[in-house]
Amino acid sequence: MQDMQLLEEGLSLMALGMGFVFVFLTLLVIVTTLMSKIIGRFFPEPVAPPVPARGRGAAPQDDDVMVAISAAVHHYRRRHRR
Repeated sequence: MQDMQLLEEGLSLMALGMGFVFVFLTLLVIVTTLMSKIIGRFFPEPVAPPVPARGRGAAPQDDDVMVAISAAVHHYRRRHRR
């Protein structure tokens, strides 16, 4: 009989502990969501200025990058031949 009471007490403690953790985590999610909405409402993120369209001025940078990538690939293939 004592073993059965011990088992019942253990199960009730387990249920109480799991219930407490569930309630705590639920409250944590609710409070975090509310804080996020309040911060977003009173302190909005600044709007980023529009990025200018890429025109002819960006072409030399692209060519420089392409030359650097080609040189790196050529160097790698020369050192790692099979």
